[in-house]
Amino acid sequence: MKTLTERQKTILMLVVREYIDSGQPVGSKSLVKNYSLDISSATVRNEMRALTEMDYLRTTSGRIPTEAGYRYFVRQVMREANLPNAVQRTISHQFTQTHSSTDAWMTLAASVLAHQTKAVSLVTAPHTEQTLFKHLELISTQGRQVLMILVFVGGEVSQQVLTLAEVLSQPRLSQVAERLNLNLRDLSAEKIISLPSRADILEQDILLLIQQEMQQRSAATSGEIYMDGMANILAEPSFADSDEGRRTLRFFDERSRLQDLLSNTVVDSVVGGVQVLIGGEESWEELRQCSVVLAKYGIPGQATGTLGVLGPMRMPYARTIPTVRYMADLLSGLMTENISGE
Repeated sequence: MKTLTERQKTILMLVVREYIDSGQPVGSKSLVKNYSLDISSATVRNEMRALTEMDYLRTTSGRIPTEAGYRYFVRQVMREANLPNAVQRTISHQFTQTHSSTDAWMTLAASVLAHQTKAVSLVTAPHTEQTLFKHLELISTQGRQVLMILVFVGGEVSQQVLTLAEVLSQPRLSQVAERLNLNLRDLSAEKIISLPSRADILEQDILLLIQQEMQQRSAATSGEIYMDGMANILAEPSFADSDEGRRTLRFFDERSRLQDLLSNTVVDSVVGGVQVLIGGEESWEELRQCSVVLAKYGIPGQATGTLGVLGPMRMPYARTIPTVRYMADLLSGLMTENISGE
């Protein structure tokens, strides 16, 4: 994509800001008037035409941002936006007034995020980042199908049905499970991966499935999802009165999809790092008209969770991004204090 001039950068930022504030297509004359620009409306119009050709804007009785335009705007906001100190103090005070429990913190965090951003808030309870193997069972069910039951340290259980290349007896399956139980107990996925390859092909295949399941669990955001602010999104005409809006609302009922969104978005993020998805990023078709702002919180290497908001693409990023970042830092601090006993 062509490099923007400084004037084009300024005009693009102003168009996005104006459209977020008004919800109306932006014209060159209104831009010059509202921001006291020292250039003519004709010059602004020419620059807006160039930005449209570069796919940062599109024409609809004026100009409105494309996904690329929003992404450019967000990159600038990520560096510059800060949450006012007064708002930080208000939020912090609310947490000092609640019980020091995970459920209370999660419920309050969802409420505060929804109130401050006027969007739908999403908060997951913290989960341990490292999954440790405890026990395996392989149970013959029917023909070549085998039920694999994995138990992890802490009590989490995973079950899946496997279809083997051939029918195997229960004693043979139990033998493989017993050997793996002896060698894998209390090991992490990383340590299991480093183990030498096994001569037994079935054992090696089961070992690979165990590794994959443990890696997914370590990366995934697990536990209950706390939500608030659904009324905020229902108040948006674009959501309430369109097929795409209704499709977005149904997304909230599909917990597996919601969990996938939360885990995959922040899987490689550092604690406190904010991620912004605009238009579903070609991965979540239901969110084509939405933006999602998420951050990971917690204690690296011990327990982490995810929090953030989902709302219309025309969301107030300059307010939303620092709010999400501050809430992630706040919850991380509360968890650290709780564990240390301070």
